[in-house]
Amino acid sequence: MTLPAPSGDVTALRSALAGAEYTVDGVEDLLGPLASAALHREQTVPAERVLARRADDPRATLARLFLLGQETTRSALDAALPDVGADGAQRLGLVETAGAGSADAVRATCDLRPYAATDAGGPVQWWLASDLGELATGRRLAADHVLGAGGASTTLAQVTVRTPVSRVLDLGTGCGIQALHAARHAETVVATDVSTRALDYARFNAALNAADADLDLRAGSMLDPVRDDRFDLVVSNPPFVITPRSGAAGAAVDAAIGAFEYRDGGRSADDLVRDLVTGVGAVLAPGGVAQMLVNWEHRRGEPWTERVGAWLDASGLDGWVIERELLDPAEYAETWIRDGGTTPDREPEAWAAAYGAWLDDFDARDVEAVGFGLVTLRRPVAGEPTLRRLEEHHGTLRQPLGGHVAASLAAHDWLEQRTDAELAAERLVVAGDVTEERYLTPGASDPNVVVVRQGDGLGRGIQASTGLAAFVGVCDGELTVGQIVGALGALLEVSADDLAAELLPAVRGLVRDGFLAPADAS
Repeated sequence: MTLPAPSGDVTALRSALAGAEYTVDGVEDLLGPLASAALHREQTVPAERVLARRADDPRATLARLFLLGQETTRSALDAALPDVGADGAQRLGLVETAGAGSADAVRATCDLRPYAATDAGGPVQWWLASDLGELATGRRLAADHVLGAGGASTTLAQVTVRTPVSRVLDLGTGCGIQALHAARHAETVVATDVSTRALDYARFNAALNAADADLDLRAGSMLDPVRDDRFDLVVSNPPFVITPRSGAAGAAVDAAIGAFEYRDGGRSADDLVRDLVTGVGAVLAPGGVAQMLVNWEHRRGEPWTERVGAWLDASGLDGWVIERELLDPAEYAETWIRDGGTTPDREPEAWAAAYGAWLDDFDARDVEAVGFGLVTLRRPVAGEPTLRRLEEHHGTLRQPLGGHVAASLAAHDWLEQRTDAELAAERLVVAGDVTEERYLTPGASDPNVVVVRQGDGLGRGIQASTGLAAFVGVCDGELTVGQIVGALGALLEVSADDLAAELLPAVRGLVRDGFLAPADAS
């Protein structure tokens, strides 16, 4: 299959796509809420009905061609993409034509869709080319399929810190979406992938969207292409899927559904993730940050925080792990068998064989569940790591989270530089998104429970003691921490020292998580 290639036509293509309003908002406006929602569930009938009624709209031509994989005519594509037309799209490798006549059929050779997201640097609107999916082809995905920007890609882009830096590594770039985000705040982006097809798509997408940074594309597995380099930021959505790779289970999966480059790293269990966590420090510059979305196993009799915590210890880096989701082995197997296009209705024997093999593989290691989440690592500028944090947060996120992650890392450093006595001399203010909830028994004058809740970031809710709730309420930057503790001790008729011993650890936690901030930083 011909892959998209940058050329002189790419600027005209970008202008034509924008002129046609072939954007996320434009397509959703065309389809309406019902058909848009159905299409997100990979149900095409409502969209087909709308597109048939709006056939003269350029957005309908482009959506039918590139989103649904349906044929259109040369004349329709010429009208939808002025100054590019069917001939220009064919030169770019986006379509194949049946002939030179205006009524001759044109079909897409790739998926080309609008993309919109808001990361910590602000909103973006781009177009991304990738391989046509199962929805358009009606077939199981190929082993070398290049995926577009899915939910995990968008999530990673939104949780990534966006501090301006010199060099960024996008490890396992796929169609190049993380590289595009990084190009907005980096001078140079190095993007690697084991798939040369993926690198071709990344090259095309960088040209189509006029990426700002220098883009250095390198073929190779994991860290191999960059062993001698150092980066200020490493971002990765690696092939983390835990797929049976050895023994009878591995052979059964290979025979039933095969392997996919974009998700299967060729390693057993979660070894690939472990090796990435423990090895990525070798390419981080001092102060450099690595962020990745990955899976890890929950094994019987061993808390996941101990397993993954051991990886953090071996890495020699500051580490913060947030588990976002947890699937049991059966749910996990079902998710990834379906992901490649195998279903129990269409291929019952392959489905059953792969399903059983996945469960056998998990049973062999006493796997009770699989966690999915965000790993943030950082090379200390000097000295030993000081941050080791593993937590579960299965609720909703206030995206984009990248700014919150950066602020929390900075707050951690600020706290590490201060003893309790020095913290007591600081003035703090309450963040603008913090609220207080009080729960009272009917008829009671005082609350039984007080919760201090964060509206931004991870949306944490902290059950606060009477003293801590009162402390937070007084933090307006006027009094020092020590002065507030002293005043509360007198009001509550307790020793100021005892109250300080109770409150200061909690205050540190509130600063670290963004509930409170130094007054001179506000």
